[in-house]
Amino acid sequence: MTVKIGFKWLENGMGLNIPRYHSEGAAGLDICAAIKKEETIIIAPQKRAIIPSGFSLQLPFGFEAQIRPRSGLAAKYGVTTLNAPGTIDADYRGEIKVILINHGEKDFVIKRGDRIAQMIIAPVSVVEFELLTQLSTTKRNEKGFGSTGKK
Repeated sequence: MTVKIGFKWLENGMGLNIPRYHSEGAAGLDICAAIKKEETIIIAPQKRAIIPSGFSLQLPFGFEAQIRPRSGLAAKYGVTTLNAPGTIDADYRGEIKVILINHGEKDFVIKRGDRIAQMIIAPVSVVEFELLTQLSTTKRNEKGFGSTGKK
């Protein structure tokens, strides 16, 4: 399924790569850091930073953008997105920003154009709650936290 997404470069994003898929079967579009060319952002261990992307979106109603970690950053450096997945609503028109946290043991340095996260475009279900006085019973019922893994 192809979804048309409105895309706008902001001044700080000019000259960067538009978010794109890096393989034929990729689900996520890579997002790059839109910081000044001469600057770096250093995230110390156990600290976080909000990184600008340099663009904003116009999503069609009925869709969201999810901001997710890049597995390579997590595996190699312990760096991930803090609120994964971050949700970009269809009515938001501001700059897309990524909250990164460094769970690693060394400072993590970000330069302009570094791929920092990935974005997934997904359909949104609109729900209606039906107020019930009793829920149907199941084999599991109220058993939670680890109950389905026991034999």
